Amino acid sequence: MSVAFRRDSDEEHLEPRFEIPIPSGPNLVTARGLELIAARVNEFEAMLPTLTDADARKATIRDLRYWRARLATADLRPDPAGDKVQFGSRVRYRMNGRDADISIVGHDEADPAAGLLSFLAPLCRAMLGAEAGDFVDFGGHDEAIEIVSVG
Repeated sequence: MSVAFRRDSDEEHLEPRFEIPIPSGPNLVTARGLELIAARVNEFEAMLPTLTDADARKATIRDLRYWRARLATADLRPDPAGDKVQFGSRVRYRMNGRDADISIVGHDEADPAAGLLSFLAPLCRAMLGAEAGDFVDFGGHDEAIEIVSVG
């Protein structure tokens, strides 16, 4: 029989559902970040028994696998001590004549709109190890960022 007359199932034409990618590198978390991850696990575990739709159930199981993996690999870091910019620091900096505040957090806690940047973000990587009063290079420019304060 010709392939043109063969009926394929609808499933063959669906896009594959891939796992949520786990970011490479260490899974550093603040105490707040660890609480957020644990809350996501609890949220999906509570939701799972209530789902009757097979697709919604599969999506929730997939999300739950991601959050359980993030919880299992979480590396809780102590609060920063000292005047150097490090993971967990709150930093006030000046760039292009404007002051801004950020907190350096883990990947899953990051929310740039709220001033929470991942420690892997280029801006944070440029600042790590700097102290108040230091100027750091960024974006191909020498001394582009002035560290105003570290907390």
